[in-house]
Amino acid sequence: MTIKAIAPADARRAVEAGALLVDIREADEHARENIPGAVNVPLSRIGDVAALGRPLVFHCRSGMRTAANAEALKAAAAGSPCHLLEGGIDGWRTAGLPTAVDRKQPLEIMRQVQISAGSLTLIGIALGFLVHPGFFGLAAFVGAGLTFAGTTGWCGMALLLRRMPWNRALQAG
Repeated sequence: MTIKAIAPADARRAVEAGALLVDIREADEHARENIPGAVNVPLSRIGDVAALGRPLVFHCRSGMRTAANAEALKAAAAGSPCHLLEGGIDGWRTAGLPTAVDRKQPLEIMRQVQISAGSLTLIGIALGFLVHPGFFGLAAFVGAGLTFAGTTGWCGMALLLRRMPWNRALQAG
């Protein structure tokens, strides 16, 4: 039996009745925007959830991550009743429910990767046409890196971006 998804309003009622809201996104995502009162337990550490017999409501950004990992989340609940927040934090916000946003936090690492990779690709293509065809190699290198990251789960650009000065607060947390 899979975990049932519940609407944001129902999730809010469950939390008000004592359910624990568990944000399975990574720490950088949670720091930028979160649902007040949600506990951040990234998917990679989901076994650390301590339900203590309380019902659980799991959420991610859009609901895709929780749905894809429903069996692991159910196992982490260790017999406690559990649900998935339909639409994730995006659905919660769309339903007019409050979120805490900290714009001082850097963008999520994966968004930084997407911006960097897209920019480097466009720069490589533009320089390839305008300066020298050898610059097309930059676009090819970035494309190969993204392909490698997608197939292996290891992203060198994400590791590099985590070490940038604007992300240092995330390393300490």
